[in-house]
Amino acid sequence: MNEEFQTDLSDELEDHEGGELLDWTVDAAAAKTRIDKYLADRMTDVSRSQIQLWIGDARVLVNGAAVKANYKLLENDRIELSIPEPESVEIVPEDIPLNVVYEDVDVIVVNKPRGLVVHPAPGHASGTLVNALMYHCHDLSGINGELRPGIVHRIDKDTSGLLMAAKNDKAHASLAAQLKDHSVTRRYIALVHGNLSHDQGTVDAPIGRAAGDRKMFTVTDRNSKHAVTHFLVLERFGDYTLLELKLETGRTHQIRVHMKFIGHPLVGDPMYGRSKGIRMDGQALHAAILGFVHPTTGDYLEFSAPLPQDMEDVLASLRSR
Repeated sequence: MNEEFQTDLSDELEDHEGGELLDWTVDAAAAKTRIDKYLADRMTDVSRSQIQLWIGDARVLVNGAAVKANYKLLENDRIELSIPEPESVEIVPEDIPLNVVYEDVDVIVVNKPRGLVVHPAPGHASGTLVNALMYHCHDLSGINGELRPGIVHRIDKDTSGLLMAAKNDKAHASLAAQLKDHSVTRRYIALVHGNLSHDQGTVDAPIGRAAGDRKMFTVTDRNSKHAVTHFLVLERFGDYTLLELKLETGRTHQIRVHMKFIGHPLVGDPMYGRSKGIRMDGQALHAAILGFVHPTTGDYLEFSAPLPQDMEDVLASLRSR
């Protein structure tokens, strides 16, 4: 059963897995960039020092040949990175403050701040939400392995808001099944560029990895998965719009990719956004509402989390113009 639910959650937990081969094709805008910086910009959950170690171990090839960390890229260079299998590690509990919204013997719901990585990854073994949960809970489900104990779904490092974790395998299986059936309520608040032409709508467009950059995702019919996002306009600011978004599916970067696809990327999004306009430290995206059926009692539980202060400050500035 454990393997089954690990497979079912692959869409929720897609990340840099050990032994994976990633590849990129350099575009004109990235020409003359150092290769270590280029990779660090595209692998935000891996440190630049770790990337430099991989380069030194010849795990990074450019056009089939090993290079040094200071290699300046050329347009159309093809980069290949072979991520090594992770060594067996012990996750160290860390006394990192947690904003606990709800907790019982089966499940814990936290309001994750922007900038906090959900679980350890190569080159980023500490300082994550998992480290904090290990310290706080002492008991988490083991279905997703030693690097992701208790993690049923995740949100991006630079997305804030509500996330649930399972304290035992029974609870994990129940929550995973609800995610698979799309019965978990997940509503996000986002500030996007531009003025949407409709007050509400649905983006139904398949998502897959971008051909030229394995770290990025895009709307494509090639090797893609079904993805549906519903949106509702909450407030208009002329050149910006505040949205509530409801996820029907849970693909990696789904909201960010879908908003870019319809021409309204998220404010502050370092990967899919625009370089001009309001600046933020990460995308203006907040997981505001989370609802699910409790694994033991069968009761429906729903939680909400207020917008982080930086998003509130931006909205206040837009309203005062």
